[in-house]
Amino acid sequence: MNVFFIRHGESMGNRQGKIQGWMDFELSELGIKQAQLLAAYSENLALDYLYSSDLTRAYDTAKAIAARNHLDVRKWTKVREVHLGPLQGLSRPDIYERFPETKERSILTSGLDGTESVEQLTKRCRFVVEQLLLAHQNDNIAIVSHGGFISILLTYLLAGEQWPSLHRAFQIGNTSITHVEWTKEQKPVIHYTNQTIHLSSLLEPSNKIGLL
Repeated sequence: MNVFFIRHGESMGNRQGKIQGWMDFELSELGIKQAQLLAAYSENLALDYLYSSDLTRAYDTAKAIAARNHLDVRKWTKVREVHLGPLQGLSRPDIYERFPETKERSILTSGLDGTESVEQLTKRCRFVVEQLLLAHQNDNIAIVSHGGFISILLTYLLAGEQWPSLHRAFQIGNTSITHVEWTKEQKPVIHYTNQTIHLSSLLEPSNKIGLL
């Protein structure tokens, strides 16, 4: 089974510097362009199925992929972004001012009242992996999700239930692709993370040196 975890295109929340969580934002103009370039590139992935978070920024990104690959988008709430409760809609400086304890911890796993707990996130990661292995052992799957959740899921794949003890070392950019293959022994192999080669045409000419 090959799974391509894809972050949504730039959203209006990203552009405004807001921590989004479960807040719903549309794609920005740049995000729409990113999604279109991603969709064209996705034709190389030979996808069999396409899942998406139900939040607009992810679902609209997935719809662009679906149109180029003649697939239906299956909404899956389990791959939503981390629920961040009182932090949602705030900028990082505002969060650090109102909740100074977050300076010492990750915003995604702060433990603040009203945010998704480590235990809940662990359960969600376990469920996603179990369901994929149950339904798609021989398929190529794309899942359009969110930067925070994808980085946590990758850390879970490395460490299982002990993932909270690790530093999350994954950078997940807008419309980046992360390829994970599960072997016949149902062990994950991470081929690459955060690939954004499809966005090269958006770079300024002076920044393209060295891309080849």
